[in-house]
Amino acid sequence: MSPPQRRRRFPKAAPQQEKPAPRAEGRSGQGQSGQGRTREPERLYVVTGQAEGGDRAELDLVTLIVTCADAPPSAQPEQSALLRLCRAPMSVAEVSAYLNLPFSVVTVLLTELLTAELVQARVPIVRSELPDRSLLEAVMHGLQKL
Repeated sequence: MSPPQRRRRFPKAAPQQEKPAPRAEGRSGQGQSGQGRTREPERLYVVTGQAEGGDRAELDLVTLIVTCADAPPSAQPEQSALLRLCRAPMSVAEVSAYLNLPFSVVTVLLTELLTAELVQARVPIVRSELPDRSLLEAVMHGLQKL
């Protein structure tokens, strides 16, 4: 039995043609043919901008983000997409995955939106912080006896 042959996803193009010179607008992280590529580092720097002071909000991967207001007209496309995405509570990890941006970039975007009070960050409830069931039952029985 012969080993399986590897198949190409995209068939080879006929004769190789000269590639056109790259355009100046090519900073969007996608090629000229529209096929998705990984984002380039300079594009991520443009998205995050220059952080004033470099302080970031204390966000964890499981911190829930909820939109408080609509995106202002001056918002970046990534910020607008983030605000649309978080109309229902969503974790920072999910936001990062849906926007296809690294966690650090999402953290910078969220810090800007938190300072502008366009989103709220909610810490998820930790199971150990909930009261003990026996304590709740004792309180309930005490109230019933009144």
